[in-house]
Amino acid sequence: MHFLRRRFISLTRSHTAESLDGIKHKMLVESPPDREDETMVPVLTSKRASELPVNEVACTLQADLQFGLTHEEVTRRRAYHGWNEFDISEDEPLWKKYISQFKDPLIMLLLASAVISVLMRQFDDAVSITVAIIIVVTVAFVQEYRSEKSLEELGKLVPPECHCIREGHLEHLLARELVPGDTVCLSTGERVPADLRLFEATDLSVDESSLTGETTPCSKSTASQPTATNGDITSRSNVAFMGTLVRCGKAKGIVIGTGENSEFGEVFKMMQAEESPKTPLQKSMDLLGKQLSLYSFGIIGVIMLVGWLQGKHILDMFTIGVSLAVAAIPEGLPIVVTVTLALGVMRMVKKRAIVKKLPIVETLSCCNVICSDKTGTLTKNEMTVTQLFTSDGLHAEVTGVGYNNAGEVLLSGELVHGFSNISIRKVVEAGILCNDAVIRNGTLMGKPTEGALIALGMKMGLEGVHQEYMRLEEHPFTSEQKWMAVHCVHRTQQDKPGTYFMKGAFEQVIRFCSGYHSKGVTLPLTNHQRELFQQQKSYMGTAGLRVLAFASGTEMGGLTFLGLVGMLDPPRSGVKEAVATLLNAGVAVKMITGDSQETAVSIASRLGLYTKGSQSLSGEEVDQMDIQQLSQIVPRIVVFYRASPRHKLKIVKSLQNIGAVVAMTGDGVNDAVALKAADIGVAMGQTGTDVCKEAADMILVDDDFQTIMSAIEEGKGIYNNIKNFVRFQLSTSIAALTLISLATLMNFPNPLNAMQILWINIIMDGPPAQSLGVEPVDPDVIRKPPRNVRDSIITRSLIVKILVSSFIIVCGTLFVFWRELQDNVITPRDTTMTFTCFVFFDMFNALSSRSQTRMVHEMGLCSNPMFCYAVLGSIMGQLLVIYFPPLQKVFQTESLSVLDLLFLLALTSSVCVVSELIKRLERWRGEKRRGWDRTDTTDSFHEV
Repeated sequence: MHFLRRRFISLTRSHTAESLDGIKHKMLVESPPDREDETMVPVLTSKRASELPVNEVACTLQADLQFGLTHEEVTRRRAYHGWNEFDISEDEPLWKKYISQFKDPLIMLLLASAVISVLMRQFDDAVSITVAIIIVVTVAFVQEYRSEKSLEELGKLVPPECHCIREGHLEHLLARELVPGDTVCLSTGERVPADLRLFEATDLSVDESSLTGETTPCSKSTASQPTATNGDITSRSNVAFMGTLVRCGKAKGIVIGTGENSEFGEVFKMMQAEESPKTPLQKSMDLLGKQLSLYSFGIIGVIMLVGWLQGKHILDMFTIGVSLAVAAIPEGLPIVVTVTLALGVMRMVKKRAIVKKLPIVETLSCCNVICSDKTGTLTKNEMTVTQLFTSDGLHAEVTGVGYNNAGEVLLSGELVHGFSNISIRKVVEAGILCNDAVIRNGTLMGKPTEGALIALGMKMGLEGVHQEYMRLEEHPFTSEQKWMAVHCVHRTQQDKPGTYFMKGAFEQVIRFCSGYHSKGVTLPLTNHQRELFQQQKSYMGTAGLRVLAFASGTEMGGLTFLGLVGMLDPPRSGVKEAVATLLNAGVAVKMITGDSQETAVSIASRLGLYTKGSQSLSGEEVDQMDIQQLSQIVPRIVVFYRASPRHKLKIVKSLQNIGAVVAMTGDGVNDAVALKAADIGVAMGQTGTDVCKEAADMILVDDDFQTIMSAIEEGKGIYNNIKNFVRFQLSTSIAALTLISLATLMNFPNPLNAMQILWINIIMDGPPAQSLGVEPVDPDVIRKPPRNVRDSIITRSLIVKILVSSFIIVCGTLFVFWRELQDNVITPRDTTMTFTCFVFFDMFNALSSRSQTRMVHEMGLCSNPMFCYAVLGSIMGQLLVIYFPPLQKVFQTESLSVLDLLFLLALTSSVCVVSELIKRLERWRGEKRRGWDRTDTTDSFHEV
């Protein structure tokens, strides 16, 4: 539902919460209409549910809060209530969309021309023009339909998910599968999947801005509310509304309303369709199209006026003028841009990158700095405990990988199990109790760090420890404080005060400690002991291990230090190569991590990021600098260690301050601000919270750093493809206009009739042009430096290529026309030769437009099958126009000999040959310039 949020904020500020209740106040409990199954569970309104005690809500919805619903019951309820989603009203029928194409002013003028032809009894012309109109309209309709369908697909790429208890098990499923009566578990960063009546809540704070427009998060509780105090949505503190975001804490709730029966659904019913804003590239193409249209109308007006003054038939000049307007004005340009962007985005999905906003495709080609999280992006995020150090100096090795009990804990080569060593047991026990993860059948549900601690407990045979304790209180982990603590009491000693267990970064945990554990007793924590623990932590960090410290005690300020655990999170395969490729292409990569300096630098060195002369900076040091100071040194910093999300924002701002285009990765709630501030916010698909995905522009499905490189590569490729068909369309437009203009000014008969001009328009806007948009990405594109964000798509080089191609097409076509027109009497053969010459020129022009830098033989003729089919189809169509009698009559053509066709092929290939020579010349000049540049200093972003 992320794609609806923008609409809801603006809408709900005008339709207040009170108006929503006005819709529903007539019924306290409502059921979907047209159903008569009296045994079916009703849907509770949020107002009614907030008034009732939890047990009454559960009774009304026939639900078991702890066990959840059975799968059979879920199926039964879904058959009645439907899926938890919104039914988007049917779009207007396809036939209406098709008819609407005829409302285009130029098409109306052509229709008028056909009607005038009928009135003047020129029935052949009328039929010809009508057939052409139908073809042109059909091509435009298909283009628009593809564009709409492609954009619709984008909205389905990130389906919301949730955690739900069914048949006593916690399940991870799509939010659309929920039914009234389901028990849902919420945690920090998740989106609320349906309207929930809360029955458990721990420090729960929910951002309801998507529903109410209020930006301040609302605290939630479980107590029922009197009718007098719950009139407004914002006052219902025991209900979590669908589509809102959990900012902190965790909770459980029972589903009271799904889909359109939720508060969000009521807003959806009122919501009017809103068009997505256009990308900067689409806007510039719209502007370019309008400017070209203006110039074209001016030239066409002059052509019609001069032709009329020369004594040519006014209706002929009108028809040719309108046809030329249809052909010369690149009205398909914005549509092809949209289709290419959308198809490119769909291609990115296959590479495991989901782009939520089309403008990001353009920005990807400009990206010159990537700020990446270490854990899970550069590394696998498959944590495995490999070393354990106790506070009394014992070093244990841990074997085995994965979230299971495969492996052993070895102390001096001897197996440690269960209660055989009290010091090791205490560390492992703290890791299990201070933990929110669950491992079921080898599958982890929770954070990898916590999963590794549970796996360690399983290897020791201590995984059942958490069942012996009751949790009284929790201090959840935050990226700012870097520790987590729980207050637990043993089930057999519930009359005692209980014990605090803490885990986190060594520097933070040791601050809460006043003693350390040694062989079953607590000794005072001296400075000497602190230094010994610090040295051990540094030693483990230098080996590339992620180090966690553990403590326990009866008071938070006077805990007993227990020991350290070292976890290995190996680098992902292929990341080192991806980093090297990006660095060589001028894209700087910076690693941001909460780990210690030793661990961070060790991993960065292994990835080829941290080399001689590289620098690292801590989060504390970032805090002490202002943005200007940070901007001066940030190009030289490769690793930011002990950094939190608030530091990310400062890093982004400092990089943007010196003109960088920044991609920033994130997965936590607090990363959202930095992701929004970055030019490209990248969320993790697997570990990322819903809040984070909401703020991001792009989502990595597999959390892999290589996917960012693939997305940048695809972004550059899409941008190049758009340049390619802009070149093709503009050169064809300019050539068609210039050809008719010169023929008119030189008092030649018109070299092309109206039907032939319309056929050229179909080729220009149709399959050959669109096939250029799906040209495979050049493998070398990723090695090229990022594009300057201020560069226009129409560069000086592109303008030269467009003008040269147009000049060759016009000269060649006029030469053929002049050669055929020796007797100064125009015949069907003359126009057929001229027409075919122009079409063949267009095909060779399309061939050379496939790339602005690579030669045709380097790309391979069949590397883009769509292009081959499009060109072959166009040539087959042209041959039918020349040789098929019914079409000969429509287009006023006659058959040509094989020699004629060979002559035309030889002549028209010149446009491709000249284009290839220009590419060769540009490449030679580029190599020469690069030779000079090697003597210059490197770019500031490439100092890494």
